[in-house]
Amino acid sequence: MNKTVLMAARAYSTLKSTLALVGLAALGALTLLPVPRETLIKHLPPLAAFTLSGELSATARTAAGLIQAGAIDDGAREREQRAVTEYIARRYRVSDQAVAGFVATAYRAGAEYSLDPLLVLAVVAIESRYNPVAESDLGAKGLMQVIPKYHLEKLTGHGGEHALLDPSVNIMVGSQILREYQRRLGDTEAALQMYGGAFDEPTSSYANKVLAEKARLELLRQKAKKQTV
Repeated sequence: MNKTVLMAARAYSTLKSTLALVGLAALGALTLLPVPRETLIKHLPPLAAFTLSGELSATARTAAGLIQAGAIDDGAREREQRAVTEYIARRYRVSDQAVAGFVATAYRAGAEYSLDPLLVLAVVAIESRYNPVAESDLGAKGLMQVIPKYHLEKLTGHGGEHALLDPSVNIMVGSQILREYQRRLGDTEAALQMYGGAFDEPTSSYANKVLAEKARLELLRQKAKKQTV
């Protein structure tokens, strides 16, 4: 390698390291600046999940819950979705037909946003108990309790904030938001806490509830996989 190329490589490495540190500093500022975290996270560059070499860290890859393509065959996936649908309908006393639609959309959102669909469904369980017309005093709407004023740009293509009462739209938008938080924070627990509006809560109570529900759904997934053996 000649001297010019070596200098250029060193400069490039230094620049990436500097950008990564800036991203981490910005993340730390979330607890210091008197600006709503929804606003800050929206503009935070997705550097926290990367190493100084510019590669996605192993921790972030694991924490993000990425779907492994081809991890289960179509038959197992169908059995998994059917088992999940039956469990949710029974546990939350919602019709099988309605839940089947929610589950199918969660799996579609998982594929589109590289999320575990069981994590999406666990968030729905904690946020609304599968009530598609749920609304909170703070203005959160639908299955994943999305607050429209913070995510208007995501709703433009769906016809505006009223579309959040459409279960499919709500799940897709909620999943998009959750995935953005994962990418910026590099950790599923932190992303869930941010999603639940409890980023500063020290016991991670909200995240623990979601992950406990996901663990119950995961048992159904493992059972579906074993039926293929």
